[in-house]
Amino acid sequence: MAESTGARFFNKKPARLDALEKQIERLQKRLMKLSRLSFRYSLARLIIFVGGTLSSFVAFYLGSPWLGWLVALSSLAAFSILVYQHRKIEDSVTRHTLWRDIRTTHIARMKLDWENIPFKASTPPQLEHPFETDLDLTGKYSLRHLMDISVSHGGGKRLRDWLLSTEPDPHATLHRQTLIQELVPLSLFRDKLLLTAALASGNSKEHWDSDTLLTWLRRDPPPKSLRHSLIVLVVLAVINIVFFALNKLALLPALWIASLALYGAIYYAQRKQIATFFQDALALEHVLANFKFVFQYLEVRLPRAKPHLAKLCEPLLNLNDRPSTYFRRIARVAQAAQLQRNPLLWPVVNALVPWDLYFVYRLHQDRAAIAERMPVWLDVWFELEALIAVANFSYLNPDYVFPKIISDESSKDRKIFCAHDLGHPLIADDKKACNDLAMSVRGEIAIITGSNMSGKSTFLRTVGINLCLANAGGPVNASHFEMTPFRLFTCIKVSDSLADGISYFYAEVKRLKALLTELERPHRFPLFFFVDEIFRGTNNRERLIGSTAYLRALVQQNGLGLVATHDLELVKLAGTTPQVKNYHFREDVLNGRMIFDYKLRSGPCPTTNALEIMQMEGLPVKLES
Repeated sequence: MAESTGARFFNKKPARLDALEKQIERLQKRLMKLSRLSFRYSLARLIIFVGGTLSSFVAFYLGSPWLGWLVALSSLAAFSILVYQHRKIEDSVTRHTLWRDIRTTHIARMKLDWENIPFKASTPPQLEHPFETDLDLTGKYSLRHLMDISVSHGGGKRLRDWLLSTEPDPHATLHRQTLIQELVPLSLFRDKLLLTAALASGNSKEHWDSDTLLTWLRRDPPPKSLRHSLIVLVVLAVINIVFFALNKLALLPALWIASLALYGAIYYAQRKQIATFFQDALALEHVLANFKFVFQYLEVRLPRAKPHLAKLCEPLLNLNDRPSTYFRRIARVAQAAQLQRNPLLWPVVNALVPWDLYFVYRLHQDRAAIAERMPVWLDVWFELEALIAVANFSYLNPDYVFPKIISDESSKDRKIFCAHDLGHPLIADDKKACNDLAMSVRGEIAIITGSNMSGKSTFLRTVGINLCLANAGGPVNASHFEMTPFRLFTCIKVSDSLADGISYFYAEVKRLKALLTELERPHRFPLFFFVDEIFRGTNNRERLIGSTAYLRALVQQNGLGLVATHDLELVKLAGTTPQVKNYHFREDVLNGRMIFDYKLRSGPCPTTNALEIMQMEGLPVKLES
């Protein structure tokens, strides 16, 4: 077991942080210039409006109407030009502000400045999950909180599912690794995609709700009579025009009146479809707006030179079936629906041709086509969002490495887990201690002893959270990381339940039983488990008997794990059970203060500190000399 300071490989992050801070400084200077320019445009607009209005009134008052109109029209033209230019300036201010905010959030993620990292509420943690709550993977101040930059609910859920996956999939992990590694250097592409999404949603902090979108797309299928009615109305519209023309030429009596009446009756029978046409067209265009902008950005800006990325996004890039084609159709239908706002032209046009009914039919057709394709598009988008979140995490932590996933078969003659400079990604760099750990065979258990606050529990979480990152396809906080695929199970944050009448000890026993059951379940991949303070809810004698028997049962199973304990009697297991190894954390007392270096060392812990802590805090404890 080698010690490591962890400092020797934290050398790229400061440079990246400095580059981002310089970008923010440049953006801030540009924003100040744009704000001054915007103020000048506002002042110029006010001067032209007031000056033009007063000048035209004076000209009319002095009896020069032509001069008054000339001044009024000239002022209006100048004012319109200024409004147009001012709007462009304001758009630029908005874009620069969002661009600065994206960079600022990147820095907050690098510094673990949680208050400035957006948090989007999600599904509450699953208490029965094998490791979710113990490893701080979800919720506020969690790994997902740190990583998640998705804008849609589906993208955030996809990232969460990767982190919480209980069944390793080495093929999927390696495939995600490849895609993420293609995305890591594309920081400008990723940030511009974030900017596009922010502009589309008005910089909303809430996740886009794709489930509601799909439900809305699939609702209210058109009645079967709609198409037939439309065909009949088109035929009648032609007959109406022909009969009317022949009547005006005195070649036929006024038969057009009867055909028009029949046309109107059939049209009236479809009034329910037409009544909501305008609102439906606008609603569809609105709910698609956010996705429309990001899909169109991807169609144009996606780097085709990245083969795996291009393959993933192929459904969005198909020239004959790309999303923008369908979005343009919906836009044309929505534009046609605007005719309903004209009370004079609308009845005339619909009397001549079944305008509304035709576009109602088009709306149903286009909506059905999008509903058929949208699940595929959204699946690509969710996958891409989750990949981008992990790639961004890797970019902001350039010293992290992608783990090497070794096959189960090759692990027989080599270490099945090996990590150097392993650190916790949720601990700031200046407070982080990194350690090495290697485990060689199935059934191996590392018993970790040490004083209170020495780092035992944190180390268990450090190994566990990095294994979750590795299984998700992401980078890990280490200089080297090699592993066979593992399932995970933790017993760290066990708590009692007053509502269910369950004591702490009973809750712990149930959790440990669930761990043993999972170990005994036949599976091709071993289980990596983490147990903190085993059987802490009972007395010393029974804890030692129960812990010894339990650990001996664990070494016979398809797994390996870390067990942290204060019980120094457990370290004797290493003398009788070859699979058990002892490690420890220790401390020094300097000038009445506890000094911890949080370094993992081989062997059992030679010191304890509980009585010193009690005495330092003023409790009536007398230490033996």
